[in-house]
This record gives sequence, structure tokens and C-alpha cells, in this order.
Amino acid sequence: MSIDFEDLKDKAVVLAQSGVTRAKEITETGIAKAKEIAEIAKLKVNNSTEQEAIRKAYSELGKLYYAERGSAPEAAYADACQRIADSMARISYNNERIADIKAAGQLTDEEVASAELEPAPQEPAEDAPAEEAPADEDKTEE
Repeated sequence: MSIDFEDLKDKAVVLAQSGVTRAKEITETGIAKAKEIAEIAKLKVNNSTEQEAIRKAYSELGKLYYAERGSAPEAAYADACQRIADSMARISYNNERIADIKAAGQLTDEEVASAELEPAPQEPAEDAPAEEAPADEDKTEE
């Protein structure tokens, strides 16, 4: 039995060329997919930017409505306007208390600001139960 080296060589060349062609296809497919994924990521970032723009526009719309109609809102908006008014009243009260405390303690804005950076010490509430030590687990020796 004789071996036809030319035929084997031709088959090897064809096989190698098909491998190179396939590798190019895979690479081109990979590049195309990477481009598609990058475009999707860019579009998602754009969507996030647009969502933020919508959120800001809603906020502006709400502020305008509250400024114009907050004292006498239409029925559908009454609850939301009342929550805003209640929160504003609590903020005002808190600001008055801050001013009173600062005046009584002769505190400066700088002292108050530096205290805000430090965590406040935690004191247990008077009516809160004392923390109990964790129960000992049953330990068995093997």
C-alpha cells in the first residue's frame, strides 16, 4: 500500500485553511458580540440618565404644584400635600430646637459641625431590656 503524500498534503492544507477560516469567524463573531454588548451597556447608561431626568422633572412638577396649590390641593393630591406640610412643620420645629440648644449651650456652628462627624455614644433606653449574654451552647466532648 502506497501513501500519496501529495494527497495528504492537500488534505492538511485544506484542513488548516478551514481551521483558520473558522478561527476568523469565531473572532469576528466575538468582536461583533463585544460591540453589541458595549452598545447595550451604553444604551442602559443612557436610560439611567433619562430616568434621572424624569425623576428631576417629576420633582420640579411636584414642587411647582405644591407652590401653587399646596394650600388648597385637589382631592387626589391632598394626602401628598399634607405629608409635605407635616414634614416641613417637623423640620421647622427641629430647627427651632437646634437654635435653642445652641443658644443655651453657647455652641458655635463649628462645634456642632464637628460633633456631627463623630458617632454619637449609644445609651440604652430607660425602658429597654438589658442585653443578655448569649446562652452557652451544649458542648460535648468526643
